Amino acid sequence: MAETENEAPGWTAIEAAVATRVADENPLHWATNNLPGHGLYGLGAYRSADHWLLVTFGMTELFSKSSDDPDVSGWGYELTMRVPMDDEQPPAWSLRLLERLVGYVFTSGKSFAEGHRMDPGGPITGEATTRLRAVAFAADPELPPIDSPYGSARFLTVVGITTDELERMKATTAAAVLSELAERSPALVTDPAR
Repeated sequence: MAETENEAPGWTAIEAAVATRVADENPLHWATNNLPGHGLYGLGAYRSADHWLLVTFGMTELFSKSSDDPDVSGWGYELTMRVPMDDEQPPAWSLRLLERLVGYVFTSGKSFAEGHRMDPGGPITGEATTRLRAVAFAADPELPPIDSPYGSARFLTVVGITTDELERMKATTAAAVLSELAERSPALVTDPAR
């Protein structure tokens, strides 16, 4: 994105937070052709040790303040997701999933929060070969909250889960099951092969 710091202080705040944890000098960015303030503006993909860190741009206010709460930027969070680094680019399904989740928030007016879970009605990759059939939301395990001239925000991680894990979350809590997953993958990488 060719925005400067003065034109997009919200964008700058997101990238500064990511830079505290990931040293990718050539991240990948995709535009989504939305107007600022009307949904997802873009997606970023950052190379980490063994996975991609995906970050949305547009759940918070990037270019100007339009929401009523002066202390919170937009919806108050950006979505993140971590997927295995198997190729030169992250898998297309992961980008589509994040785009659909952001679209859901903007069209329904319903926000996500830590501990929420969602069954999108099929495999999250779009392929029957994966056992991951739902998603859960957790505080990002690595990225710090951000402050911009438009208010504060945090990062909310999307984690792919199995039907069994979804049922266990309903019987107990999302936090309990996510804690188990974090024992195997502290960064909560969503691996469709697991």
